[in-house]
Amino acid sequence: MAVYTRLGAEEMASIVDSFDVGTLVSAKGIAEGVSNSNWLIETQDTGGTLRRFILTIYESRTEVADLPFFLGLLDHLAARACPVPRTMHDRSGATHRLHNGKALALIEYLPGISVSEPTPGQARAVGAALAQIHLAAVDFPATRANSLAPADWAQLLRDCGQDGLATIHSELGPLVERELALVAERWPDDLPRGVIHADLFPDNVLMLGERVTGLIDFYFACTDLLAYDVAVTHSAWCFGGDGVRFHAELSAALLDGYESVRPLSPEERSALPLLARGAALRFLSTRAYDWLNTPADALVTPKDPMAFARRLEFYADPANAWVFAA
Repeated sequence: MAVYTRLGAEEMASIVDSFDVGTLVSAKGIAEGVSNSNWLIETQDTGGTLRRFILTIYESRTEVADLPFFLGLLDHLAARACPVPRTMHDRSGATHRLHNGKALALIEYLPGISVSEPTPGQARAVGAALAQIHLAAVDFPATRANSLAPADWAQLLRDCGQDGLATIHSELGPLVERELALVAERWPDDLPRGVIHADLFPDNVLMLGERVTGLIDFYFACTDLLAYDVAVTHSAWCFGGDGVRFHAELSAALLDGYESVRPLSPEERSALPLLARGAALRFLSTRAYDWLNTPADALVTPKDPMAFARRLEFYADPANAWVFAA
């Protein structure tokens, strides 16, 4: 379970009271998520209405200095009718507060479930929702550098070492060496930029049927290439979990949904094959590093890096260039 900080009943009630959202009725730890401690909170106001929220305590992987960007972005997008949760401000108007040296925030609960086997209709809706937040964030005043940019992938993979990568798969080291060099040489810097989610996997999307009810977990959000966010989402939604099978119908639907809201420029479209290779490298790098460095007794089970090595090989194959053709 992703609850690393333990809170007693009176402690939890005091935290909830600081947000003026009613009296605490229940608090249940949430198993999903790997970086922070999360609870589903239920409160009751003076009129007897029950309300739900997500309480998050940010553990060591989240920089407190980044919280104004993350939480301010949620408020900005929610005010523009994007399907994202609002931040609940405390009694002093702050978006987050400290508790025993750790930052915490209370976020609006949104209905919906995360799908494990998306349909084309769901993929299309996700593409449209991604484009919606790209457009809605155009006037968001804050910026944040991407903490997992190409140079960061390269460093993580160097930290793994050729011997370490070989323990994962004998062919992983040569694949990584070849692709890192190519992506670094060709990575574009002249495409449209803006705020991106950068981690829009199915478990970060809530849906009811084919309607997106929530885009969540913006803790990798940053200022970067908009088309790169499309590539990240494509890599997350258009393959089976192990990366073996590519779903062409999901790919077509996702891209069509995005362009129904924000058409890609010809330059962005032509860059997508390279950006997708970069997206695969980004998740391969973090998964490989965690695979080699997560202690055996850790609460979190590392994810298989080969699932993104297979995506990388797919995107790198010239025979698959048709995937991103206009």
